[in-house]
Order: sequence, then C-alpha cells, then structure tokens
Amino acid sequence: MFCQGLGFELRYEELTGAQPFCILAKDAIEVHLAQNAALAAQDRPELRLETTDIHALFAHVQQAAPELLHPNGNQVARKPWGLWEFALLDETQVCLIVQQP
Repeated sequence: MFCQGLGFELRYEELTGAQPFCILAKDAIEVHLAQNAALAAQDRPELRLETTDIHALFAHVQQAAPELLHPNGNQVARKPWGLWEFALLDETQVCLIVQQP
C-alpha cells in the first residue's frame, strides 16, 4: 500500500522476527510499521494520512495501484466534517484514509 500505491521507499526492514517491523519514507515523511497479529485480530487497523495535495496523490494511486482503492472511498470526496478524503484497503484489510483539510 505505502510503496506501490503511495510511492514510499523501504528504508529498513526486520521482517523475520517475532514482531515484524519496517521503516518507509517519502520526502520528509517517515512511517514506522510494526506487525502484531494478536492486536490486528482484535480490531481492524485503520490509519489516517494528511496531505496538502489530495488530488495529485489520488491520481498517483489511480495510476500506480488502483486495486488498493477502497470500494467505499474510491473517489476524492468532501465529507460532512469538512475534509476531502479517499481511502485505500490492502489485502489484510488495513484501511488507510487519505485526507486534506
């Protein structure tokens, strides 16, 4: 989702340990992701990412990985709470909501 869909690069990975971990980066943003199967089973993971150019990021995702677009958030739309949003969903059911004020 992050690399193919949003253009992040893998900076570090330790995927074979008891709690897999990686660091992804793009421009001045760095994301640290840890996998925990027990916690993920308790709740559907959801993340939010804020951008200043949602339309450009959406166009990138449409071009690079349209299969990641969430069925219920596959267009940029202004929500009743005032934010522009679209959403991604990966094969493990992790949801990433991209938003812009």
